[in-house]
Amino acid sequence: MNSATLAVETIASPHAHGGNSVARTMFRVQMALVPATAFGFWLFGWPAFFLWLLTILSCLGFELLSLKLMGSRRIKGTLWDGSALLTGWLLALTLPPWAPWWVAVIGAFIAIVIGKQVFGGVGQNVFNPAMVARVALLVSFPVPLTQWVTPLPLMSVGAPDFVHGLRIFLTSLPLPDAMASASLLGYTKTEMSRGIDLLNSLAGAHAPAMSWIGARSGSLGESASLLILGGGLYLLVSGIITWHTPLAVLAGLAIPAAIGHAVDPAHYLSVSAHLLSGAAMLGAFFIATDYVTSPNTGSGQIVFGLGVGLLTWIIRSYGGYPEGMAFAVLLMNALTPVIDRFAKPRILGRDRKGKPLDIPENKGA
Repeated sequence: MNSATLAVETIASPHAHGGNSVARTMFRVQMALVPATAFGFWLFGWPAFFLWLLTILSCLGFELLSLKLMGSRRIKGTLWDGSALLTGWLLALTLPPWAPWWVAVIGAFIAIVIGKQVFGGVGQNVFNPAMVARVALLVSFPVPLTQWVTPLPLMSVGAPDFVHGLRIFLTSLPLPDAMASASLLGYTKTEMSRGIDLLNSLAGAHAPAMSWIGARSGSLGESASLLILGGGLYLLVSGIITWHTPLAVLAGLAIPAAIGHAVDPAHYLSVSAHLLSGAAMLGAFFIATDYVTSPNTGSGQIVFGLGVGLLTWIIRSYGGYPEGMAFAVLLMNALTPVIDRFAKPRILGRDRKGKPLDIPENKGA
């Protein structure tokens, strides 16, 4: 061994692997989504299951196709690291439970090919792929993306069986009036456009219900807010995510909602309505916390989360779309490099400006 080799080996610090990996992290996030997803299957029946399954399979298929076209040598490892599967899972949870089959396929293409692989694959994308697909689908196909179904719990009277559910999923027929429904955010937005304020619209017998977990219209993952919260707490306890982004998102949404509702309850929804509707809980714990598209430091994550929550409230309250979480996440994704520039992690042994700290170990540095 020569002196040059010895110098290199001496200078290079030893590193211990913590045992974590992309696949293990993705698996834990998926496990955290299982209770809420299973509840969605029970609440909306077989068509919801087929939508979820096809969305995931389509994401895996487009991931495989992209890797082959790029001539990747790590197809198997990349395909089964769980990132494409999780992208499809999150996308499915934000879609109407009885959305037609082609929504799943097109959404998967946009998420994987345009939102992820165009930028270089896992770890390189600028925007959250699932939210890229969600926004593109909503803007391009507003009718099927805003058609909600009245919950028909599995095995209940009138609920479609396996064959009928598959037929509904494949035929893409419009929902019958008896099954069509409205989410809370969509309902209030429509009533406000008709000149009916919230005090009157939400007092009616046909107003959508609000609850932490219950039979109410919405996306596949919207009705199980309590289960989403439980999954998010599991991610916190297991160290997959930190508290900064989820708390900031919820605070950024709740604080302006509380102020607006206190000032004018006839035109601004309450805090509970905002937190229990749409993708608020899913966005706070599972979407805004994406490692790749969110800031690196705790302070940066707080700024990022507050921006997501505030923009969500603004879009919900003043925008043309009832839900604003996906738009808010993408807007803050674009600001992540700016946030990272001003909220840099401190280098060990140096201050925030990069200058050596005045400690004995650093003298002469």
